[in-house]
Amino acid sequence: MIDKRIGKRVKQCRERLGISQEELAEKTGLTANYISTVERGMSFPRCEKLIILLNGLEVSADAIFCDVLEHSTSYKSSELSEKLASLSPQAQKRILQMVELMIQQETADKG
Repeated sequence: MIDKRIGKRVKQCRERLGISQEELAEKTGLTANYISTVERGMSFPRCEKLIILLNGLEVSADAIFCDVLEHSTSYKSSELSEKLASLSPQAQKRILQMVELMIQQETADKG
């Protein structure tokens, strides 16, 4: 179900900010109960509330919809790039070598 994946992302973004549902409610003017229902996938915000929520979470729509949209690879690439940057140079090198190998294999398979 799409709403559950979106709700999970909303929760992850809120937790990444290090704030509670109550703090997000205070920041956005929404209720903690409403935020809870969104995070559990029981409710989906209409456009105006979605914008308020995104601004409160300090994220783009891609951050919330990346799991459900087919064309959100640029956000995922950016997210992975940030995670990669937090690793040691040796770990970064190993991971990049694996990714390069996988890209070469995909390219070879198409040719």
